[in-house]
Amino acid sequence: MMSSKPPRVREGLIDRVWYAGDDALAAAIRAALVPVERAYAAAVGVRSAYYESGRGLAAASPIPCVSVGNVSVGGTGKTPVAAWIAATLVARGARPAIVLRGYGGDEGLVHRVLNPGVPVVESIDRPMGVARAAAGGADVGVLDDAFQHRRARRLVDVVLVSADRWSTNLRLLPAGPWREPIHGIGRATLVVITRKAATDDQVGAASGALAQIAPGLPQATIRLAPDTLRQLGDASTSELPIGAIAGRRVHLVAAIGDPRALARQLEAAGAIVQADFFRDHHPFSDSELTAIRRRIASDSLVVCTLKDAVKMGNRWPREAPPLWYVSQRVIVERGGSAIEHGLDDLLRARHQTAPTAG
Repeated sequence: MMSSKPPRVREGLIDRVWYAGDDALAAAIRAALVPVERAYAAAVGVRSAYYESGRGLAAASPIPCVSVGNVSVGGTGKTPVAAWIAATLVARGARPAIVLRGYGGDEGLVHRVLNPGVPVVESIDRPMGVARAAAGGADVGVLDDAFQHRRARRLVDVVLVSADRWSTNLRLLPAGPWREPIHGIGRATLVVITRKAATDDQVGAASGALAQIAPGLPQATIRLAPDTLRQLGDASTSELPIGAIAGRRVHLVAAIGDPRALARQLEAAGAIVQADFFRDHHPFSDSELTAIRRRIASDSLVVCTLKDAVKMGNRWPREAPPLWYVSQRVIVERGGSAIEHGLDDLLRARHQTAPTAG
């Protein structure tokens, strides 16, 4: 059973307001945030009109790019999907580079672990990052979390929507989880519904709603499944199959967009989960790691994500049990041909003039 710890109180309130709160407190908070939401919506509208006029786009791109992004805040699986696309392009003979802002200081490290041979370029200016990638020998750019970074030209625009976090609350920040109005998905070339622990009914609800919002937009569904457990930097490359957690106590430490979906995945694999959840990209302090260590039962297996392991690994208390991380494996459930079509377009465009689509 997952326990409630102080670091998760704020996260729980956000979830309540954004996703599940029909109670008086959640409704009152949303009502209080309406003026801020309207101001945010106005700013988004002005920005959208600017880019749709064509004035905000970078002049050109030296290599074709695929953007992997979303219209909501966190938890959709951008990093594993972007890493999977990069690995697939390598397998098909391309020389991709991951281009990202590098927010939080962890995502670039994660990509370097997942795809050691793929260059990672971190730049707040995406067009400049793409130029650096091309100068370094890349012939395809994979833009991680770039749907709203519209200055960077892309040939393929993939937007992810989480079935685990799908909600009929389509309110914008800060009253809801949406970075921009949901109809913004219409400018994508493909919408990918991701799921970790979501049911078929939840996937169907998201798919049906998105089909009404953006008729004709190709859809695909990807399952993100927990992969082998590993220890970061362990010289012996210790590994455990995910089945090894069945019947065991697992202490989960997670500072990601949707930690509860990961907890449900581990419970589905048979684990008895106790959890410490923190905000996405949380910078762990030594005192927090010590406090976590004190809460770990003596017979527990300590599990985190790779995103957390790259931040905690070197500072994990020596007296604590070993720290294992689990990554997400991409399984295409539906719409594989649409994904393949986008990759084909990228591969064909590698030796052509820079793409002009915005």
